[in-house]
Amino acid sequence: MITSLHSPHVEAVKALLGSRGGKARKESGQYVIEGLSSIKEALDFSPEEISTLYLTSDGMSRLATIPEGYFEIVEVSPEVMKAMTDTVTPQGLLAIAQIPQNSFADFLAASKNELKIAYFWQIQDPGNAGTVIRAADAFGFDAVIFSDNSVDIYSPKVVRSSAGSHWHIPLFTSISEGELKTQLSGKAFEIYGTDASGGLELLAAANESKKRSAIWVFGNEARGLDAKVISTLGAKQVAIPISGKAESLNLATAASVVMYAVSAARK
Repeated sequence: MITSLHSPHVEAVKALLGSRGGKARKESGQYVIEGLSSIKEALDFSPEEISTLYLTSDGMSRLATIPEGYFEIVEVSPEVMKAMTDTVTPQGLLAIAQIPQNSFADFLAASKNELKIAYFWQIQDPGNAGTVIRAADAFGFDAVIFSDNSVDIYSPKVVRSSAGSHWHIPLFTSISEGELKTQLSGKAFEIYGTDASGGLELLAAANESKKRSAIWVFGNEARGLDAKVISTLGAKQVAIPISGKAESLNLATAASVVMYAVSAARK
């Protein structure tokens, strides 16, 4: 059992969670998973991505089973767990996992059915990023793409906000609109860009897309979807009709509404 707060294990975890955690995650190719729910989902769906599982005796009792042969298991004291974690009330479980090196080109090549894909352009808020991953998972989308200059989707807050959906749906990062256009060349995809002044009404667009592969594009929280992105991708502009007094919806809410409509149209 590790009891020292100065253990190299503690320093390694804290480096991935601290103010410079983004740089550490990028350099090491690793990130941290915290909390019972997220740990369970990672163990059930992607145990091969976990390199080290840290547990207190209480945390160990919370897991019914632990897959064998995939990762190192390290027991730590409650004090060490508290020093490691980014949460206010630790649940006695924490893991270091490998950031998956997913290839969008390989994903497309292996796909045979009509796809529903969400593309987020320069999303910045960690809570929004986690929420849209969770929504895409809930509404049966096949993948989520984040453009370059987006939030780090393996930061602690994004991972927590996705509530386990990180391990249910393929995620792709740092794909610019230009690169996306290149990778889709020669493939039968319809592309829809969500925009307050869009020409197509959401339900009509969702119905139009139901028998074809489609990518739904969402813009930045503050600036929306840049006209250059719409032009580069040749996206049809789509608006969510609002009947109440609210002027607009925030990004996570708007994306969830769109993904539900797309999913419902295909049933």
